[in-house]
Amino acid sequence: MKHKTLKGFQDILPPEISVWQHIEKISRDVFKTYGYQEIRLPVLESTDIFTRSIGETSDIVEKEMYTFTDKGDRSVTLRPEGTASFVRAYVEHHLFNNPAPQKFYYMGPMFRYERPQAYRYRQFYQIGAEAMGVEDPKLDAEIISMLSKILNSTGLEGVNFELTSIGCKNCRPAYRDALKNFLRDRLNSFCGDCQRRFDLNPLRILDCKVPGCIESRQGSPAVLDHLCADCKQHFDGLKRNLETLSVRHSINPNLVRGLDYYTKTAFEVTSESLGSQKAVAAGGRYDGLVDEFGGPPTPGIGFAIGMERIIPLIKGSMSKAEPPDLLICPLGQEAPEKGLLLAEQLRSSGIWAEVNYEQTSLKSQMRKANRLGAKNVIVLGEDELKKGEVVVKNMVNGTETKAVLEVQELKKIIKAGK
Repeated sequence: MKHKTLKGFQDILPPEISVWQHIEKISRDVFKTYGYQEIRLPVLESTDIFTRSIGETSDIVEKEMYTFTDKGDRSVTLRPEGTASFVRAYVEHHLFNNPAPQKFYYMGPMFRYERPQAYRYRQFYQIGAEAMGVEDPKLDAEIISMLSKILNSTGLEGVNFELTSIGCKNCRPAYRDALKNFLRDRLNSFCGDCQRRFDLNPLRILDCKVPGCIESRQGSPAVLDHLCADCKQHFDGLKRNLETLSVRHSINPNLVRGLDYYTKTAFEVTSESLGSQKAVAAGGRYDGLVDEFGGPPTPGIGFAIGMERIIPLIKGSMSKAEPPDLLICPLGQEAPEKGLLLAEQLRSSGIWAEVNYEQTSLKSQMRKANRLGAKNVIVLGEDELKKGEVVVKNMVNGTETKAVLEVQELKKIIKAGK
């Protein structure tokens, strides 16, 4: 019987893994320039961490969480997103006592039990960032600008930054009433989930993906028309600051985030190249989440990048595996052991060196060099060992360079030929 990955899960293999590493490195480099520090969070949490923050009527909590009872008879869940776990850690370790703003980032797998489709898996990977302790819209603009810089640096093109404000606890009730008044007469045209959410949380209806529900809610009131003075001022400040930072964006009054903890700023980055799963990154402000977890009132804002959404958009230009700098081809009795030592010494000096472990003909070893795509080849035989000299053949341009059999000399030639 052949074993296979579970449905909705995937292996990430070379050469594609190099694209993942490329994105991760760029993200780390950009985070560093903005003062973000890495935090590593467990993938397994108490279930109530997600039900209380994401919202009990959200699709994630109702349908998609990997929840089970452990051996201690506790309900635990594989994290479906990163912000709730982060806020739990933020409160548990009293990070709110540090000077604001406090900036963190994380990378890792998330889990949702949903129907697998293109660019959507049951185990998926996110790069997330969270900034805490500042309510000013300048921080919102800065974190959106940082996200733009990360995506642009990966080579991603043709993305749209969509922006809105979803109000706060002061203006949300009036919008909720306006939405219910609009939906009430057409409620029978919505799916069962939406009908049930009408009284529990009518805003969830705006996030339903059922085609009939999408059509039935057309013309519903826009949350931007119901913002209180504080939320409107905050949103105007955000737009002004994004203009200052030259971050191109559009206003989408129908944008709805699938998590209940968002307040004020909400945004998505989309690409039309991905079909229906067009969001490559998303985020927003969550000013009430820390005190909900038992900490002091602390404003916060964050985003998450979906790795599986970005990879197909950039991997075409990066799909070729990086080749080794050098293949050492030993010939004769003494050369294999000497070649092994030479390879180890070159690796210690930063050269990716491979050595042919098998006793084969030179012709066979050169074929292997071509298959590997090795940039350089050194033939190490009895004559070379006696003279203490080798010829470094550049496999890219065909040039040959005679060199002393000494690590630093070889390193200089190999680096110069790259």
